[in-house]
This record gives sequence, structure tokens and C-alpha cells, in this order.
Amino acid sequence: MPLAPHQLGTYFALSEAVNLLQHAVEQQLRAEGDLSLIQFELLARLADAGRLSMTELADGVVYSRSGLTYQAGLLEKAGLITREPSPDDERATLVTITPDGLERVQRVLPGHVEIVSRMLFSPLTEQDTAELGDIMTRVRDHMRASPPRSSIRKRKARDSR
Repeated sequence: MPLAPHQLGTYFALSEAVNLLQHAVEQQLRAEGDLSLIQFELLARLADAGRLSMTELADGVVYSRSGLTYQAGLLEKAGLITREPSPDDERATLVTITPDGLERVQRVLPGHVEIVSRMLFSPLTEQDTAELGDIMTRVRDHMRASPPRSSIRKRKARDSR
């Protein structure tokens, strides 16, 4: 079923807005912290949680396991995270943010907040922001209603045995 013209317009407006915001954020993160957007997202999640498994990180940032492994290797080499086997699950790897990682997040966060505030929220009223939050939460929850990508792969591998 084709999209109605207003749906297509909404999709393109959303896509362009996301791309513009991501580009500006990526430039700021590179300039102020020598981080990519995905690296910042990983560090920010770890700063909030302290320690997560690689699977939790991959599912949280919606990133492939192989891509996450590569990014985690770069962050570990830079001394921003540590990785170690889980004592509870021999298949799991736990990731912990280091003090240097926390410092890096704190260093880039003010510029990150400034860009997001200026580009995303400045043209919106408080009511617009609340409505957009409600709408995007519904859309995200709908998209996440499927099992996480990591468990889909596990189920396919298990079912093929």
C-alpha cells in the first residue's frame, strides 16, 4: 500500500530533521571529544548504567554486534571502557566505563545539550515538546515491540539446529 502524500511528507521531514541533527551532533562530538555519535551513545549509556553487557549495549543503541565489538575495541584502546567476561554467564562480556570515559562524556555533554536544544527544541513550545515526546515514544515502542535483534539471531541459530 503506497503512502499518502501527507505521510510521505512527514516521513521526509522527519528523515531530513534527524539527518541534520545527527550531522551537527557528530561534528560537535568529533571536535570536542574525538568521538563518533555511536561512541558517545555507548559511553552515555554506560555513564548512566555503570556496567552493561555487550548484548544490552547493542540492543540499547540499535547497533550490530560486529559493529559494537569494533567500536568497543576503539573505546577500550582509548582507555574509555573496559571489557571483561561475565562471572555469571560465560558467553557474556561486561562493559564498564572508566574514569577517563566519564570525563570524556562530561566534557562533550554541554556542547551536545546546546546543539540539541538549539536545533531541536528552540522552535518548539513546551506543548509541542510534550506532544512530540508522546508521539515518538509511541513510535519507538511500536518499533521495539519485536524481539531485540540479538535475540532474533539467537532464536534463528537455535531453531536451525
